[in-house]
Amino acid sequence: MELTDHRRDLTIWGYAFGYFACYAPYSALTKALSQGALDGMTRGISGFELLPWSTLASGVGMFLFLTARGWWQYASTRTVLGVRVPFPSPWTFLSGLCSAAIIATTTLAYTFDGTSIVFMMLLMRGGVLILAPLVDVMSRRRVAWPSWVALGLSLAAVGVATAPGVDARVTAAALVDLGVYLLGYFIRLRFMSHLAKGQDASASIRYFVEEQMVATPALVAVLVGAALLGEGPVLSDIRHGFTDLLTRGRVLEELLVGVLSQGTGVFGGLILLDHRENSFCVPVNRASSIVAGVVATGLLSVLLGMPGAGRRELLGAALVMGAMLVLSLPTVLKARRAAKQAAPVTGSEAGGRAPGR
Repeated sequence: MELTDHRRDLTIWGYAFGYFACYAPYSALTKALSQGALDGMTRGISGFELLPWSTLASGVGMFLFLTARGWWQYASTRTVLGVRVPFPSPWTFLSGLCSAAIIATTTLAYTFDGTSIVFMMLLMRGGVLILAPLVDVMSRRRVAWPSWVALGLSLAAVGVATAPGVDARVTAAALVDLGVYLLGYFIRLRFMSHLAKGQDASASIRYFVEEQMVATPALVAVLVGAALLGEGPVLSDIRHGFTDLLTRGRVLEELLVGVLSQGTGVFGGLILLDHRENSFCVPVNRASSIVAGVVATGLLSVLLGMPGAGRRELLGAALVMGAMLVLSLPTVLKARRAAKQAAPVTGSEAGGRAPGR
């Protein structure tokens, strides 16, 4: 049964909570593993070492999620050797490649030495926040006023956390990582706006399934190819990522990074595919992850003695929460009005009406 409009509008906030619930432990665990901060670790695990098995775990999580939801039926199909199989369109295939790049660069972003989770997160999220209204304008979508207010608050949060005086060491590798991440999101948002964002829920699910079935397998294929080449420090790390899982002694943690990463991909993708404009959906998505980053930093500080979130980062998180409140109020009020209108009329209310009405 189709959801009513007001219930459908509220669904995005459930996705936002799911995104937060996956993102906080995902970013914290990734940072702890890369810094060798867990008990018994003698060295940190580089981001490229983390990618192979975490990506494989993400692929398994993707398959299980789509199967459990029964969403394979929404995908386009082709006949291969006499069997109808799910098959992406050229556009969802390209979007899936962009999603693969986002998965890889997100994991790597939290492994750079000297750069905090919150700072890298704000750079990445702030960049996408800037892209959102640009994509809406290019896609000729109307941007409602709450979206502009929330966008302004979100950008203010980025400005507070990256203002002069903040310890903001960013390596060349981190800048390249950021550039690939933003390019991937720009292309992905353009495709989503053109092909999926609308009132047709089945179109959004089809897009989501076809993108997901490409993203993780494509990333695994790239990592396998890189491991087989095995020349240079980066490719060597990828190869050791595949072969030294048991030696590193953090099997559960590395696989959990992948499962949580897939969780962020699922909930984050569903947020972005909401039928409303990108200038609404992107701040919801970005705000959830920024708050998750602050929580992750707090957990690392309390549990492992790593540096905690500073005042500016906390102020940034407060501004982000304000952005989420601005975005949520119109939808919540609309849902309450719809529920009130749909409520049955009581006997006393009926008796109080004027005759003949």
